[in-house]
Amino acid sequence: MIYLDNAATTLHKPAQVIDAVVEAMNTLGNSDRGVNSRSLKASRTLYEARAKIADLFGCLRADHVIFTQNSTEALNIAINGTILSGDHVISTDLEHNSVLRPLYRLETEKNVELSFVSADSKGNLSLEAFEKLIKSNTKAIICNHASNLTGNIVNLSKISRIARRHGLIFIVDASQTAGCIPLNMKEIGGDIICFTGHKGLMGPQGTGGLCIREGIDIKPLKVGGTGVKSYSSMQPQDYPTRLEAGTLNSHGIAGLSAAIDFIQSIGINFISERETKLMNSFYEGVKDITGVKIYGDFSLDQRVAIVALNINDYDSSAVSDILSQKYNISTRPGAHCAPRMHKALGTESRGAVRFSFSWFNTYEDVDRAVQAVREIAL
Repeated sequence: MIYLDNAATTLHKPAQVIDAVVEAMNTLGNSDRGVNSRSLKASRTLYEARAKIADLFGCLRADHVIFTQNSTEALNIAINGTILSGDHVISTDLEHNSVLRPLYRLETEKNVELSFVSADSKGNLSLEAFEKLIKSNTKAIICNHASNLTGNIVNLSKISRIARRHGLIFIVDASQTAGCIPLNMKEIGGDIICFTGHKGLMGPQGTGGLCIREGIDIKPLKVGGTGVKSYSSMQPQDYPTRLEAGTLNSHGIAGLSAAIDFIQSIGINFISERETKLMNSFYEGVKDITGVKIYGDFSLDQRVAIVALNINDYDSSAVSDILSQKYNISTRPGAHCAPRMHKALGTESRGAVRFSFSWFNTYEDVDRAVQAVREIAL
């Protein structure tokens, strides 16, 4: 199989990730739930992973790295833990339903006001629009770092400067960029960075988290067992325990820790360069094929390795099915959980076929995918 659905999840994982998960399943107890050697080993594994993630994302405190099962949970924690009744939030057309649905629910249930920065026909945002939408009750700006549909990257530093100027919380969804391009909280000015472990970070599914700037107060989404302060009727207030009720996925986090070691050993810049070259090779191969329409802005200096397209008047699901059944190429059709982005691009009715590339793809994969698109377009 030629796997080109890496924006959904990376199928091919580094061997050391698999080894780390297997070892963890055989050796780890429950972190903070005992003083036996297996429990202590689990605690050390989690701490080491926090430290690696803090270093990767420029989070100044390892105890402000919070583990979740994915970026959806991380975003729910960030959004529900900071936005109060009557607040106003600014977000964008680029957002995934992991941002949109929590916001829509707050709009319905807690009278939260929402404004969205519109995307143009290439999927880009007007950065000036953010400041124009700010009101007296604006609490936060929530923004995707890169669209999971077009691959366009947003200039977070400029948005963060707007947030700082007005005293707003800046929440970033880094689902598509974590592990793919350099991302430093201090440099971009992010208050909360939400990430998932199973995409660009090449870790196991069921892993993800938040990196939180010191001084940001987040109300727990869930409360319960923590292994510490068990006689207190309230959830402990110190990070990370404050936001980590229940047993963590130590086995998956051990794999994520190994994945970060793999990424650091190669270098994110080198990974980004290779994935970009694969993407550009595919883009150059299909952009002039009659009947192929490509979405997104390929003039940008930096983007993630995604090419979304449609062929003739075919439904995207039909094209993706042909790619799978006839050519053994895996892609992602449909709406990609990004309804506002599809509306902006005019692809609501049939969606789009997304090709997304990773470190483990080859130029032979690209050539075969280009040839498949060419044959389907005939």
